Order: sequence, then C-alpha cells, then structure tokens
Amino acid sequence: MYFGSNIKLLRQRKHWPQSVVADEIGVKRNSLSGYESGSSQPSFEKLLAISDLFQVSIDKLLRYDLTKLGERELSDLEKGFDIDIRGERLRVLATTVGEDDKENIELVPESAKAGYTTGFADPEFISSLPVFRLPHLSDQRKYRAFPISGDSMPPVSHGSIVIGEYMDDWTQLKDGTLSVIITRDEGIVFKKVYNQLQESGQLMMVSTNPIYEPFYVGVRDVLEVWKFSGYVSQEFDEQMAMPRDQMSEVLKNLQQEVSAIRLEMRSQRN
Repeated sequence: MYFGSNIKLLRQRKHWPQSVVADEIGVKRNSLSGYESGSSQPSFEKLLAISDLFQVSIDKLLRYDLTKLGERELSDLEKGFDIDIRGERLRVLATTVGEDDKENIELVPESAKAGYTTGFADPEFISSLPVFRLPHLSDQRKYRAFPISGDSMPPVSHGSIVIGEYMDDWTQLKDGTLSVIITRDEGIVFKKVYNQLQESGQLMMVSTNPIYEPFYVGVRDVLEVWKFSGYVSQEFDEQMAMPRDQMSEVLKNLQQEVSAIRLEMRSQRN
C-alpha cells in the first residue's frame, strides 16, 4: 500500500504541518506521523476522514503511488476530479467504413500529424484522411497508419509508416510492446512501452536506439494507444515483425496504396 507516502505528499503540497491535518481528522500529531511513516494504520473512521479532507478516494490513497503522478494529474486530483489512473475509462473511437461496411485503415499523413491530437475523436476530421485496406489484417480489429519521424526506433527508419491496432483497454498492454501512443504534449510517439499504470498511472517510453533516454507519460496525457502490427519503409528491413510468408504481399499492397494516396494528395495541392 502507498497510504503513508500518499497522505504525506498531499499534505506537503498544501503546505500543511502535521498538527493541522491531525486536528482536522481528530488524532494526535504523533499518530499522523505514524500513518505517514507506515508504523501505524488508521481506523476505517479516520481513513474516511482523511479521504474527505484531501478529496481523494480511499482506493487511490491505498492502491496507487501518487508520488509518481505528473503535476497535471495531481492538480486534477486535488480539484476533486476522478482521474483515470489505470486508463480504463470508456473511449469512443472515430472511424470510417467502406461501401462493404468493413473498417478502413486510415492513414494519418505527415501534414495531418499536428492536427491529429485534437481531431482524433472528430468523425469529420477522421473521414478526411486517406484510407486503404490490407488483406491479411483481421476484420474484427481496428487499424490505423502513422508516419514515423527520427532515428529513435531502428529498424523502423525515418519516413516509415507504422500500422497500429487500436487498444481500448490500456491495462492489457504488455511490457515491451511496440506501440504508437497519441499524447497531448508529445504528439504521435512510437516506442517500446512499459505498463506502469497500476503502480504509478504512467507509461514508460523506451527507444530501441540506446542514445535516447526513456521518458514517462502520465495516463491523463494519453489519448490513444495503437499496438504495432507492421510497417512499410523505402528502406524495407527483413526484421519487420510480420510472418515471412505475408511480407511480400503486404509490402506490395501497402506500397501501392501509399503511392496512390501520395499522388492524390499531390494533385489536390496542385
């Protein structure tokens, strides 16, 4: 349990001495000190009083390490918002379907990357994106394609297009899963992801290029999670995470689709 460190954090953020909190919940100061150090535990009545005082649910006080949350999450928590620490809140996905009523794969072109973090839930924005299909992907799952920039994720090179499978339950994300994470502040991020939602309400982002340091994204900053399903690149690499018997067909189909989309976009600009 994280109760002691949590109430100490919340108390210190309000700049309250132990004596003030102790008076508010009706205990002696040394009792509160014991709660914070973990040497003693409050009664259920006092636990309720502490929850009411800080406006934080008992579940979050006991089960989650609030010291690992970012400033935005802590601020929202202190304002009384029931923040989604584990990423389980229902999300509605904007999507498109073809004339056969089957899901398309929408491609987020480079020119639309900046707008995606605000337009990802807007059906009108999503319907404006180019679309294509790949025969080997399941009809029962939702996929989207994202352009990748930089050199942080070899063998996926700069300019590659990564295809991701939509994840609606982030708690099921396994450690080390390659994923496209849509974030409020960082935009579209492609990384190996380590799931720390249970412990701290964060995802740890790790590059396959060791010169880049890992970093953390709080769950409040995460908009969407797309699990890696494959990629296409002008510098195609045989280490691509797809079965070998599907690689040639998938690459050919996707390259044709991407080429057609680029030609269409170029003609529209002209």
